[in-house]
Amino acid sequence: MNKTLLLILCDFLLLSLLALTRWEDAKPAPPTTARPAPAAAARPGAATPEQDLVAVMQLSLADEQTRRDELAQNLTRAEAERAQTEQARARLAENLAQSEKTAAQLDATLAATRLNAEAERARNAQLANELAAREAEAKRREAELARLSTAEAAARARVEELAVTVGVAEREKQILQTQTETLRAAVEAERADRQRVQQTTTELAAGVGQIAEQTSALTKEIREARPINANTLYNDFLARRLRVRFAAARTTFLGPVTRDPESRTVLASDGKNTVALLHIDDTPFDLRAPAQQPDWNRLALTLARGPEEVRPARLDFTSLDPRLIVVPLAPAEATRLGGEPYLLALEPFKFPEAVLISAGGAGYGELPFKLDPKNPGYVKVDNRLVRRLFGDFAPSRGDLVLSKTGELLGLMVSADACVLINNFLPQRSLPLGDDLSATPTGPVLDAVVKRYQLLPASLK
Repeated sequence: MNKTLLLILCDFLLLSLLALTRWEDAKPAPPTTARPAPAAAARPGAATPEQDLVAVMQLSLADEQTRRDELAQNLTRAEAERAQTEQARARLAENLAQSEKTAAQLDATLAATRLNAEAERARNAQLANELAAREAEAKRREAELARLSTAEAAARARVEELAVTVGVAEREKQILQTQTETLRAAVEAERADRQRVQQTTTELAAGVGQIAEQTSALTKEIREARPINANTLYNDFLARRLRVRFAAARTTFLGPVTRDPESRTVLASDGKNTVALLHIDDTPFDLRAPAQQPDWNRLALTLARGPEEVRPARLDFTSLDPRLIVVPLAPAEATRLGGEPYLLALEPFKFPEAVLISAGGAGYGELPFKLDPKNPGYVKVDNRLVRRLFGDFAPSRGDLVLSKTGELLGLMVSADACVLINNFLPQRSLPLGDDLSATPTGPVLDAVVKRYQLLPASLK
């Protein structure tokens, strides 16, 4: 029999026996006397079947023992592995609990972080808005600083200009003092001549009555036809002139603006109304400004002669020329100021020359003039032909022009154009006072500016 097959069968039988045997009920067998095996005739070196079975059984038992040992080792390893698995499971459970706890903490931390992030985002947005507002404020302040710098530069230029003006005024004062002394001597000589003439006329009148009457009429006609000396007219002007002082104020985005121009002028009359004459340059207004005319909050005008002062209620821009301004005076105001007003010239073209008095009395002289056919109501003066000047001056805007008979001829509105004054009819009127908030001045000044812009270029 094949040993391998026999071994397999024996293993199967042994396993079956082992499986069917109830070992807890098994009792040990009583000892028996071994009977000697009958001798059998055998061949030398040949094994019996029993020996083969025993050998197979031994081999099976050895294999079984080996397998049992292996099973025991496997069981031990399995127990160890199970213990390790339990330990690993415990550690995993512990790690899981720790992970859940850590996850909860992380969730709480994440929620807090999100809240902090939202709060930080809100703060950043607020800071960005504040930064934008501060940048806008900084730009506005830079622009305001630039405007203030410009205004400061203009103010410095104005201060320098005023300093120059003060120097010129001091020079004019010295010249006037010198001229006054010269004129006093001339007046004394003229007075002595008149006294001698009057004395001679009285003697002649006492001797010839009828001839005296004719002489009187002839003298009147001669006086009207004879031109008056320029020195006499200038001396008469000095006695008639007034002080003019403006006090103007308005408010701008840079702050208050004030102007206080001062000048000299005279009174004029058409036989019914008495006015003070002004040129636009003697006022706070500027017709040549390109921008819209502002509203003045205060326009106070004071006319003074000696200690007497008058504050008129309005001024008029005349219909003759927008640069010619007259200040109407009530009879009581004219009387209070005193002095004799200049009458309007009835025959302005009787003499080809006129007497020009500059800058309120800084200088004077005789000059020829001629009619301007292109611009009725104006006469042209050639500065190159000015002659017999007295004083350091040049003809300019605002100079007073008198006829050789001592009457008012007109006012220089430009360097070579004189407007003839034959009436005081107003084109626009402007109220005067310390509070003009209820009566805006801008529209009136805008209308005057438009009228000035329509004038021919030759008259500007």
